[in-house]
Amino acid sequence: MFQVVLPVAVAFLAAFFATPLVLKIAKKIGAVDVPSDRKVHSSVMPRMGGLAIYFGFTAAIVFTQPLSMKIVGLLLGCTIIILLGLLDDIKGVSPKAKLLGQSIAALVVVFFGIRVEFLTNPFADILSLGILAIPFTVLWIVGVTNAINLIDGLDGLAAGTSGIAAVTIAIVAWMEGHAAVAMLSLVLAGAVFGFLPFNFNPARIFMGDTGSMFLGYSLSVLAVIGLTKSATIISIFIPIIILGLPIFDTAFAIIRRIVNGSPIFQADKEHLHHQLLDIGMTHKQVVLIMYGVSLCLGSSAILMSILAPDQAVIILVSLAVLVLIGINHLSIGSVAKRRQKVKDFSG
Repeated sequence: MFQVVLPVAVAFLAAFFATPLVLKIAKKIGAVDVPSDRKVHSSVMPRMGGLAIYFGFTAAIVFTQPLSMKIVGLLLGCTIIILLGLLDDIKGVSPKAKLLGQSIAALVVVFFGIRVEFLTNPFADILSLGILAIPFTVLWIVGVTNAINLIDGLDGLAAGTSGIAAVTIAIVAWMEGHAAVAMLSLVLAGAVFGFLPFNFNPARIFMGDTGSMFLGYSLSVLAVIGLTKSATIISIFIPIIILGLPIFDTAFAIIRRIVNGSPIFQADKEHLHHQLLDIGMTHKQVVLIMYGVSLCLGSSAILMSILAPDQAVIILVSLAVLVLIGINHLSIGSVAKRRQKVKDFSG
């Protein structure tokens, strides 16, 4: 028990005590988030708080865990992502340059042997990816990295959902016999929860791209190491369900922008949390609801990992139907609310 508690405690305390220092540094160097029409906060806020999460995560691993080649690769890739995030939070980075940096960080862990080697096929044998393992792994890592980045729109939202996802990955990995991945995931959760008291509404600091990209990157890599090694049919869906909230939100955002003829990387106020705000919920209510959704998805992933494949498929289909119904209902309510606002303003 002590071997589990110590690393998590180190991560939590290191992130907790590092956050006020990062806050001061961010203000001093001008790494701040300025209010705009697209954002929900109304005052200038320091960002790059993800640096404290990275510090807690790295310190706990370096001082309490044996460093295998894969862990070294993970830490190296995380460092590249952190540097990219810091540059973006301080000076700004173009979408293309950001995508290039994320791809390089993904290739680093691939070089250290972290990759998706095969996919399970419900209708045939296991499908070996062969040379496609590298681009598939890079696509997964870059995709999840940006998914977490896109939901970072409310105080504590990305941090809390990432912490829940990390704990879920730890549980599933432990059940699958991947103790090392479970430990790393718990350490990541500890660092996130050490930062969250400063980030929950009303936030004193934002995690910035430094934090959202680091969390997305770390979660995606941990999922590859610990959750894609099973030959069962349902195994490939487990990490997707665990990270379902940011993945679904990002998928709908891409579809929405393509349909509207907007650039994919162009920011908007149509994300799930924006729509919940539009129908009259408060900031805290939205975040807590999103936490609840993340907990439900995480619980479903855990349940799917222990059930027979046919039973797990039933849960998967049920989740898909519920998501579609929920998104449709939310979109209708959001549109109706906006039309009413326009009507009241015109009147």
